[in-house]
Amino acid sequence: MKRMLWVILMMSVGATFTSPLFPLYQEHYQLSSLQITILFAVYALFLLPSLLIAGSRGGGWGLKRVLRISIWISIAATILFMGSQQAWLIYAARILEGIAYGTFTGTAVAFLLQQSSKDQAKKAITLSGITVSVGFGLGPALTGLVIQYLHIMPLRMPFWFLTLLLVSAWAALETLKDHDFEAQKRMGKTASAPISLGVPTDIRRHFWSFSALPIFTLFTLNGIILSLIPSFVKSVIHTTNLSVSGLLILLLLGGGALMQLLPWVKYPVTRLRIGIVLLAIGAWLVVFSGSTGSIILLWIGVLVQAIGSGWTFQISLQLAGELPNPEERPKVITSFYLAGYSGFIVPIVGTGILTYFFDLHVSLIVLNILASLLVLYMLAYSVRFARYYSARKSQLLSQEQRVSAAPKMGCEGALQEQF
Repeated sequence: MKRMLWVILMMSVGATFTSPLFPLYQEHYQLSSLQITILFAVYALFLLPSLLIAGSRGGGWGLKRVLRISIWISIAATILFMGSQQAWLIYAARILEGIAYGTFTGTAVAFLLQQSSKDQAKKAITLSGITVSVGFGLGPALTGLVIQYLHIMPLRMPFWFLTLLLVSAWAALETLKDHDFEAQKRMGKTASAPISLGVPTDIRRHFWSFSALPIFTLFTLNGIILSLIPSFVKSVIHTTNLSVSGLLILLLLGGGALMQLLPWVKYPVTRLRIGIVLLAIGAWLVVFSGSTGSIILLWIGVLVQAIGSGWTFQISLQLAGELPNPEERPKVITSFYLAGYSGFIVPIVGTGILTYFFDLHVSLIVLNILASLLVLYMLAYSVRFARYYSARKSQLLSQEQRVSAAPKMGCEGALQEQF
């Protein structure tokens, strides 16, 4: 499990690694705000279909093989960034990044579960969520520190570090075996699964309303930070320190991962309720920091949003793993991540459209209002979900008690027959 978590960590670092470089790309290649918006958007637009296809058919192709290819594509994107001399090359690199991480995400959790025992399944899902969040935070932080303090080829040097990290992920992956795929080959090739989201009918409404929608909202609000905070810090907060935006993202995502370890509020429904509320409060504090020009308020807002992000991600992913039956779990988790990454498109496209009519600050207010409406809906739906979740837990507990009692009853019956 540890080696696969390392692979997930390194690929997650690569997924957000380029965020602090966007203001530099805009200045170097003289890109307009619309062109920068498109540069963000192509990543998500190519990630989503890659995630859907790999999540549906990765098992038939071989999970390890798909993960290996995704790492290769990520390395190719990194080399393309490193050697880019024209603007279209960074667009091509972003497209490759989207394909690589979409393909990876669609199979990584399934392969991690394959490397774990059944008793470790819940722990593996939890650790994968923490690892992804830490990786997302480390990527921009490393880039920001390199370009701020090394002063050596700021558009090239960060990618040397990323290449080494991705190669280490490749090496770790090669030490693992795809037992399920090897068994399939011995039994004969199986038909590829159809491309589908694969959410069972009996959990569909609960999943979309209280697992997929929270992660969609989380990625929407965090996507605002990831896509806009470098420009926001420079133009609104007026600081020229390039590492600040990277450290803010590290606080948001890495801090969110650490917050998942806090033992307070153990009941999942209550923890998720508090998480989405803190998520919204933190997002509004970030907006207010733009009104006041206060970098202290910005740090506080990101910290509050980090706590909300950590708890929202943790519980919504936990529910995506708990609600379906074990054999349906990989597709449901793929649907979960598909909903999340769809949220990345909202701030990118939404801000691009809104900035034609309003300034950046007003655009953020509009997006936050829409996200707050989603939070209110989830809080209302949580009352219904809490009843369903309690009933389901009681049902599962009863089943476990019957199963554990069955061997004992069998032994008593056998003794009665002997006498």
